[in-house]
Amino acid sequence: MTSTDSADSAAQKAPAKAPAKDPWDLPDVSGLVVGVLGGTGPQGKGLAYRLAKAGQKVIVGSRAAERAEAAAEEIGYGVEGADNAETARRSDVVIVAVPWDGHAKTLESLRAELAGKLVVDCVNPLGFDKKGAYALKPEEGSAAEQAAALLPDSRVAAAFHHLSAVLLQDPEVDEIDTDVMVLGEARADVEIVQALAGRIAGMRGVFAGRLRNAHQVESLVANLISVNRRYKAHAGLRVTDV
Repeated sequence: MTSTDSADSAAQKAPAKAPAKDPWDLPDVSGLVVGVLGGTGPQGKGLAYRLAKAGQKVIVGSRAAERAEAAAEEIGYGVEGADNAETARRSDVVIVAVPWDGHAKTLESLRAELAGKLVVDCVNPLGFDKKGAYALKPEEGSAAEQAAALLPDSRVAAAFHHLSAVLLQDPEVDEIDTDVMVLGEARADVEIVQALAGRIAGMRGVFAGRLRNAHQVESLVANLISVNRRYKAHAGLRVTDV
């Protein structure tokens, strides 16, 4: 047998290489229940409204069930309200939209309820002084990395940082013209979050790296606040050429 024959024989025996996965081939997430911790605040309520309007089953959570139920009634679209623990238990995906100063305490208290869940952190650690907003850097590196450290039995992703709460809650705004940068460790989890973002009219979820890159994504909100104040706008982001 010649060397050419040997090479041909080896090539025939080698398994065919699977085609590259289309990065925009995202899963169907329409049947997932989405819980929003901090769902009575502006960003949480806005996200709950947009997802529910798109047909997603949504539960908004709060430390007080009564506040959550009142917010859910205000949002409509079949949204339910419950305390944070029940919201976490009943949801497949849990969005964390609580204030930064309550972030660690909230997640620590829900470690058992969030076990096995996909947790999507959208918290931006920021400080404010007379010069405006500025980024804070948590000891773990970012809010998302703090969440991952506090929730070892959960799958943590990060997304929805750069959205205007004003636009999210405005029923006169039909589409939110922005991309959502999504970070995470597992491709399957990132794609679920991308697909959820894509259910909101005008939005697109774009993979932006692993959780170690979350700090600069969270920090960029300080720049957007400066943009919004100067130009009296509700700025978002678009990623070009993808």
